[in-house]
Amino acid sequence: MNALLIIDVQNDFCPGGTLAVNDGDQIIPIITKIRDRFDLVVATQDWHPAGHKSFASSHNKNVGEIIELGGQPQVLWPDHCVQNTPGAEFKKGLELKPGDKIIRKGMNPEVDSYSGFFDNNHVDATGLNEYLKSMGVTELFLAGLATDYCVKFTALDGIKLGYKVNVILEACKAVELKPGDAERAVAEMEAAGVRIIKQFLKPPTALYQPPLR
Repeated sequence: MNALLIIDVQNDFCPGGTLAVNDGDQIIPIITKIRDRFDLVVATQDWHPAGHKSFASSHNKNVGEIIELGGQPQVLWPDHCVQNTPGAEFKKGLELKPGDKIIRKGMNPEVDSYSGFFDNNHVDATGLNEYLKSMGVTELFLAGLATDYCVKFTALDGIKLGYKVNVILEACKAVELKPGDAERAVAEMEAAGVRIIKQFLKPPTALYQPPLR
């Protein structure tokens, strides 16, 4: 059984948001076109309490500075995806259906949670792995925001947990704090065994077979 994981397609990560990814909203039509090809759909949602320690404002520091948080290097971000605020809501146009599972992450104010599976310390789990296992999922397809952070770390954890993992690159966008971050993230995922699908919605040809079922 396969599952589509839609990673953090929220207002604050889209144009106009506090941590906007360039053209982040442009992946929504692609996700809409592909979502019904999958057996199961799960959406992750950053869900930070106010004053989260990953926010630059919590330390009187500048966005982009790096500190140590819980023993891990932590990029400091603008306040984003604060619980029960418009910025934390899923972006309008993202099609979520009643049967779709929503997994929230980043709720511990002391540690960030890039991965949909664990916090950055790999101490607290989100419940995603348990849910997927209970549903009999063995293969994951990832889409969402952002390629070089939450998509990447979710994919890497998926591999470690024994899933076959695919990243649908045309349905992802990157933050690119530094030029080349997206390319490096793709290389790191491929080296770990993640399959990178550059173009899922290919035009039909005699040689092309959809990468499902």
